[in-house]
Amino acid sequence: MDFKETIPFISTDKAYDRRQFIESAGKGLIAATIVGGITSAGTASAESLAGSAAPGPMSEAIKVVGPNQHAASEGERTNYATILPKDKRVGYAVVGIGELTLEAILPGFGSAKNSKVVALVSGDAEKAKKVAMQYDVPQKNIYSYQNFDEIKNNPDIDAVYIVLPNSMHEEFVIRAAKAGKHVLCEKPMTTSSKSAERMIDACKKAGKKLMIAYRIQYEPNNKQIKDFVRQKKYGKVKVISSNNIQNIGDPKQWRLNKALAGGGSLPDIGLYDINTNRYLLGEEPYMVNASIYTTPNDPRFREVEEAVMFQMFFPSGAIANNTCSYGAHNSKHYRCYADNGGWFGMDPAFDYKGLMPEVGHAEGKVENKMNPKIQEKDQFALEMDHFSECVIENKTPYTPGEEGLQDQKIMEAIYESARTNKPVQLERIEKLDAFRGTPPTES
Repeated sequence: MDFKETIPFISTDKAYDRRQFIESAGKGLIAATIVGGITSAGTASAESLAGSAAPGPMSEAIKVVGPNQHAASEGERTNYATILPKDKRVGYAVVGIGELTLEAILPGFGSAKNSKVVALVSGDAEKAKKVAMQYDVPQKNIYSYQNFDEIKNNPDIDAVYIVLPNSMHEEFVIRAAKAGKHVLCEKPMTTSSKSAERMIDACKKAGKKLMIAYRIQYEPNNKQIKDFVRQKKYGKVKVISSNNIQNIGDPKQWRLNKALAGGGSLPDIGLYDINTNRYLLGEEPYMVNASIYTTPNDPRFREVEEAVMFQMFFPSGAIANNTCSYGAHNSKHYRCYADNGGWFGMDPAFDYKGLMPEVGHAEGKVENKMNPKIQEKDQFALEMDHFSECVIENKTPYTPGEEGLQDQKIMEAIYESARTNKPVQLERIEKLDAFRGTPPTES
């Protein structure tokens, strides 16, 4: 079925760009309505869509060893990269070329070892042509939202990276899976737990992998903090405090449109608090308690919330106190408080670069403070390369669809708690890392 047939307001006489699509969707079209028409289209089996080319095994990666000019006393240096030949890397079609794609994802391919961009999908043909020239993407590999399903016939494309407004994720994940492609999807996964379940089911039915792009879980400094928690370096963590705050601008942007975003600060930036709490502890909250505040008459918040303050309670006894807001100056940090003389965390946290670990611990009469920073790496390259490795070696991604589904359930509970002004219980899960797959390879 042609994409135009499923959306009556799309003209077949002229190009329909992404901005028009988003604006029209914001006037009342719900993504689930679109999906219902599109996902019913018949497609060939996943096996027949695999393509004539396949990425090479990780054993074909090339390693170069060079001399080290520094003394051993200067600390361990990063090893030289082990990189797959370009023709053996996993080829990605990037769906959506907005701010995140242009600022971080496409540049990230330049640092990737197993991944390459081979196609672009956009509602703006002229913009796509310019970006394609910047990143050496063939013009024949530029697709629109309408002809997206034709990627099934392109063997250059092994996977797609979905970078669209939240309510559009489900539609394009399902279409990509039906086209026989593996899927890396930006967070939040979608706008509801039911939608997340449909995405997971579609990828399983097609025999394709689904990973949610939780870049924090692939970043080495955050891993170091996680190791401090898990190894009880400063004792058992009793309290986590986490804040993700920014002052959002244009009231007309899609993040402030409930039909497109699904919510306000909670699914966009509060999600980092939720997922990082869970990642550090390895636990799942059994209860949440929340409140919401929105400045009256602020034109930015006609449809979505401004700020959410929420607690999460974990089986070990740890309590996480979290705040997210769209209405104040940029502040992103978290801190873990342990019971044996120390605290540790990240400030700033959650940014694409410039993260700074921090530790405070007591030794006798001395309170030591330090910043044990590991050399940073491109967070987007790390997550893409992990997914590529999972595709090549047929492994379950560390942050699969089930990880995204769990966050959707927690956000729904947070909204319910704020609405009822009561704590909300969640399923009690005792297993650590219950929804995670194969841990990323140390790089």
